[in-house]
Amino acid sequence: MLEEISRQLYLYLLPIVLLLDFIAASAVTCHAILNKRDTSAIIAWVGLAWLAPLLGSLAYLLLGINRVHRRGAALKLRNAWQGRKAFALTRADSKQQLEFLAQYPQLNGHIRLIEVLSGHELLPGNQIDLLHNGDQAFPAMLTAINDAKCSISLLSYIFDFDRAGAAFVAALLAAQRRGVEVRVLVDGVGARYSRVNIVRKLRCAGVTAALFLPPRAPRLLGHANLRNHRKILVIDGVLGFTGGTNIREAHVLDWATDAPVVCTHFRCQGPVIQHLQEIFCIDWAFTTGESLSGPIWFPSQQRHGSSWARGIADGPDEDLNKLTYTLMGALSMARHRVQILTPYFIPNEALVYALQLAALRGVKVDILLPERSNIRLVDWAARPGLYYLLEKGCRIHLSPAPFDHSKLLLVDDIWVLLGSTNWDARSLRLNFEFNMECYDGALAIQLRKLIEERIDSARTLQLEDLNRLSLLIKLRNGLARLFSPYL
Repeated sequence: MLEEISRQLYLYLLPIVLLLDFIAASAVTCHAILNKRDTSAIIAWVGLAWLAPLLGSLAYLLLGINRVHRRGAALKLRNAWQGRKAFALTRADSKQQLEFLAQYPQLNGHIRLIEVLSGHELLPGNQIDLLHNGDQAFPAMLTAINDAKCSISLLSYIFDFDRAGAAFVAALLAAQRRGVEVRVLVDGVGARYSRVNIVRKLRCAGVTAALFLPPRAPRLLGHANLRNHRKILVIDGVLGFTGGTNIREAHVLDWATDAPVVCTHFRCQGPVIQHLQEIFCIDWAFTTGESLSGPIWFPSQQRHGSSWARGIADGPDEDLNKLTYTLMGALSMARHRVQILTPYFIPNEALVYALQLAALRGVKVDILLPERSNIRLVDWAARPGLYYLLEKGCRIHLSPAPFDHSKLLLVDDIWVLLGSTNWDARSLRLNFEFNMECYDGALAIQLRKLIEERIDSARTLQLEDLNRLSLLIKLRNGLARLFSPYL
């Protein structure tokens, strides 16, 4: 009798399940065709939906749909900002730019490209200072927080409550108590690197803080990739810090932690600060609904140096692919030298072709990577692609420990890209990133010397090194490469 009931139930439910699977797979097919840009991604998701009944459609629901749209928050804020005083270019600025482009004519199209991509005007009168590791970056940032008079905006992917984090918490709390408006935004996944919930601790102390897309079930998988990887600190709307350094003690080499991390960070003054503040305010409004405007957040900007600079936001929403286009534009304009410093290097096919073409045109392309990063799977996945760059003339150097987390791109000793972006799919397609382009010969030469010093202590990779790898290692690396769209 029990078997008969089970058989009848099976015969009754099977058509319903099949119908549901057909409807779900059809819905995935239509949504993917209408919304996905990458043909291979469309084929992969559609195939999974039809070949894995219901589970494939469920996976697409959790992982394949981008639910993050910040356009509403951005439009609302920009309407509020319409009345604020913009930085005005002078005739002397226009003359200087014309003279600059006469000396470097290849930059003309690139300046136009980034203006269209970013929606920001290239701004003169900036001072950009290099800060080495947390040893220099953290004291400078803490001093700025202690000197703040009206506002502090802090956005960090990781904010650990360790020796470094505790110092920042104390400084932020002191600023809040003396009447400074403080806003702290920490990524919802990055916050989990710390055993102590830093946002809860800040809130309990009276500091206004929030988590960006906290991964609570059942949204854990849906937002696992949509991380805010930006590092931005703005003081009183006139002094800023950005780069690749998270708030954690591993970045302070003098503390001799178990896993020290080398990184570059930058202190910025001048009109470009308004670009850092705008990105923070859009992320803050998206997360909390609070619109930050007025002179305490957006004061009039003064000139502080000779660097022309501009902020570039990138993310898996309306800003998708802006950094990819920026990188490709920079590689195509290069005439003499390209230097890349990045901790993770799994570029997409288009960027590989751009690097190969630059080398084939006679441009010296140097790529500096860690010999061993903090993610072994990424190292394995990166190795197969290096062969195709080496055979076209790119030079790849592997730096020894400590792990180098710096992110820099230099072109022709005049153009610098600095910020939070790595050369991998996670940064270029799955995360929210912030970078700054700088047209500054002195800064470019300073950073070139830094890269060359690190190359001198690195091991230059040869084609023979890759050819000598055992079959098992090659298979392991090849299998790891299959995960590269998600690394």
